[in-house]
Amino acid sequence: MDIVRSEVSEWPRLIDVDEDLLAEATTALGTATKKDTVNEALRQAVESSRERRRDALESLQRIADDGGFDFDRLDELDR
Repeated sequence: MDIVRSEVSEWPRLIDVDEDLLAEATTALGTATKKDTVNEALRQAVESSRERRRDALESLQRIADDGGFDFDRLDELDR
């Protein structure tokens, strides 16, 4: 079990990490320490999530701009 310090709290976090996966991630990410690997993997996961949400919102905006939503029908359904 590894100790991972959280930036939210000064208390260390004990987490059970798959050592084989951690080793593979370390190689894939080119990081030097377990802490760096975990932090980089978390950063990439958050960045990827933000990008997917941004892309989804842009897609919805394009659909709305092209008249793809019948807002009058939605109003009718809400009654």
